[in-house]
Amino acid sequence: MNQPLDHAALEIRTAPQNVEIEQQLLGALLVNNEAFYRVSDFLKTEHFYVEPHRRIFEIAGKLIRAGKVATPLTVKTFFAAEETIAELPAVEYLARLAANATTIINAVDYGRSIFDLAVRRQLITIGEEMVSEAYTSDVDVTPRQQIEGVERKLYELAENGEINQGFVDFTNALTAAVEMADAAFHRAGALSGIATGLSDLDRLMGGLQRSDLVVLAGRPAMGKTSLATNIGFAVARAFRRGMENGVNKTVDGGIVGFFSLEMSAEQLATRILAEQSGISSALIRRGAFEEHQFQDLVSAATAMQTLPFYIDQTGGISIGALAARARRLKRQKGLDLLIVDYLQLLSGSGKPGASRVNEITEITTGLKALAKELEVPIVALSQLSRQVENRDDKRPQLADLRESGSIEQDADVVLFVFREEYYLQSRKPPEGSQEFFEWEAKMEACHGIAEVIVAKQRHGPTGTVKLQFEAELTRFGNLAPGQVAVTYE
Repeated sequence: MNQPLDHAALEIRTAPQNVEIEQQLLGALLVNNEAFYRVSDFLKTEHFYVEPHRRIFEIAGKLIRAGKVATPLTVKTFFAAEETIAELPAVEYLARLAANATTIINAVDYGRSIFDLAVRRQLITIGEEMVSEAYTSDVDVTPRQQIEGVERKLYELAENGEINQGFVDFTNALTAAVEMADAAFHRAGALSGIATGLSDLDRLMGGLQRSDLVVLAGRPAMGKTSLATNIGFAVARAFRRGMENGVNKTVDGGIVGFFSLEMSAEQLATRILAEQSGISSALIRRGAFEEHQFQDLVSAATAMQTLPFYIDQTGGISIGALAARARRLKRQKGLDLLIVDYLQLLSGSGKPGASRVNEITEITTGLKALAKELEVPIVALSQLSRQVENRDDKRPQLADLRESGSIEQDADVVLFVFREEYYLQSRKPPEGSQEFFEWEAKMEACHGIAEVIVAKQRHGPTGTVKLQFEAELTRFGNLAPGQVAVTYE
């Protein structure tokens, strides 16, 4: 049987703290102000457990930053004459700190200990709040929302509860750059990023770069979801792990997370199945295929079952929930590429009075921050405004990005998908006329061709890449050898 909780034992437990270490650090600081500079990069006032210690550290810090000297004599002026600390007059307590101080050599170690104990206390607080909210939550708050809220707090603590390294020596930065170039030299296709499976697009972009936010935009029916699906599947299919410098890591392809806010996971799987089996998704949905085609379907499905391709089909989730789920996927399965279809279907934090423009700004800023935090490229699909349809040349421009200039601002790469064939089909002139022959020649030139316009790229040139597009299979591919596929601007 379960033993009852010993509530008396629980009550006497104290929060993790070490008053003696706090005293030693403050004493060293008051004797030699150099100690402050050794810990001020990561240690903050709130990390101290004892309230008077917080005041001493804050006052000393303000004096030092102002170019003044922090000693027991200068600090005591900020305490009232009758004020006491640990039952001692404040002036006497400050004097004892300085008298019992050790060398500043230990300042960093003491600072790290104080920092770590503060993080543990924050963990306890999060745990207590989680228990309290589980007992007293509102009816309209689901357990899933509570879990995501706790995850957000834990990851914020993980991000802030880590001693940052601060400035990086330029030699280290150069070494990292050379290692990246070496990895690209030895990787198939000589790419610094993840290969998309479309060699002409990779040649212009160098692959999908880690920590980049890539916005893939287009008008409806241009094929942006198909292109994102093709890229995601190609990355998952090429996934391979190996040892690099004694560490087991992804050496080719990657683990893919796909947020499908518009289509169900089944619809997305049907598209990929059509692409791989060579049977159109319309025939697959109706079951209108021959026996030998069904065998091709089964073979393709069997080959895809083990691929690291994970789909979240929840519609209308917030940017906070998306971030929490992406972090969970990386922790549990790993993550090398994240795809979001599409960002206008995400919601913000729901702040009262927030406009849609501000909400989109929050979403794009959040996606960019998430890409940096997880160190993976994020491909976010986006709609374009209707003003494209009012121009003779329907090719999209950066100004056509819908609802917010923040999409262009936050994105590292902006790609547009454009198919001239789609627009020409609706403008067919009467047969036999001179216009008809001109139209026919244009249709023949652009039949089965899609353009991916690289309108913005922080790390490389802009230009246009022509790809083969099979509408029935929603499949993109490279043009045949000899055709001009890449045009640089």
